Amino acid sequence: MLSRLLSNDLPRSRLLALLLAALVLALAFAPFLFPGVKALSVAAKILVFIVLVASFDLLLGYTGIVSFAHTMFFGIGAYGIAISASRLGANWGAVAVGLGAALAISLVLSLAIGLFSLRVRAIFFAMITLAVASAFQTLASQLSDFTGGEDGLTFKLPELISPSFEFAEEPFLGVSLDGRLLCYYLLFVATVLLVLALLRIVNSPFGRVLQAIRENEFRAEAIGYRVVVYRTTASVLSALFATLAGAMLAIWLRYNGPDTSLSFEIMVDVLLIVVIGGMGTIYGAVVGAVLFVIAQSYLQDLLRIGSEAASGIGWLAALLSPDRWLLWLGVLFVLSVYYFPTGIVGRLRARAMK
Repeated sequence: MLSRLLSNDLPRSRLLALLLAALVLALAFAPFLFPGVKALSVAAKILVFIVLVASFDLLLGYTGIVSFAHTMFFGIGAYGIAISASRLGANWGAVAVGLGAALAISLVLSLAIGLFSLRVRAIFFAMITLAVASAFQTLASQLSDFTGGEDGLTFKLPELISPSFEFAEEPFLGVSLDGRLLCYYLLFVATVLLVLALLRIVNSPFGRVLQAIRENEFRAEAIGYRVVVYRTTASVLSALFATLAGAMLAIWLRYNGPDTSLSFEIMVDVLLIVVIGGMGTIYGAVVGAVLFVIAQSYLQDLLRIGSEAASGIGWLAALLSPDRWLLWLGVLFVLSVYYFPTGIVGRLRARAMK
């Protein structure tokens, strides 16, 4: 049953299986295990990034396509919800219209990029997608009447998933049973379903062809596969999943702006997570997203504690200053690449095969 649910793509490592089970259970019970507004926000961000990174890995890890326009589709999903909810009101119809419009726009744009650009090789395609993404971010910033410009859009959603809505007067295990909790579990269920769908895609005959194209494009084309069609389809599917991730982010934050969903920093984060978790493994998106988002969210707090503890040693306290958290994040990334060159998932699977 479990093998069928995971599309016969088992972890293939006992340690990896235990790690994934622990992460899934931690995310499932995060509101009760880690109470607090910040902890719940971090858990929700992890869920969003799992879907976003897994969708990007469909391009990079399984198809061998380097695209810098992925955050554009992420932003389209977020803006679809934001614009629709701010103009049509706080109802489920507005959410459905915004999500449907965002998916349609992403479908058209990704198809256009695929048809016109995927015939271009390697770095040239990456540069084209970078130019398109930059142009879209500029457009979103300039159309202030439509997108809110640099200030972004703040909007309301249906009362059922609003923090003010309480469906029980008494807390359960110290946690208020309100719309915020329900919104988190809406994101959790969506993440599980989308990850399972991606596992089904990459383990289908279609996914096997994508891997064949990644390994040797000329050979795949020589045996009869239309490489451009498969790569375009992969690009479209990846864009649609990224759009859904953007919609999840907007639903959780109830706000969206250029820096929130279209920033190039998000693209860099996605690339780092793919490398940390392991390319060509959907499970790598789960492991990498958890580790990276937690480090990004709590590294400053840990450094602050370390700096205070080392206050008697001037140079060490300065080195552990919270302002230098990006330096330490970079050090952690370099160490992870050095000791896990195939990513954490790849290393654990290779270890299990010995």
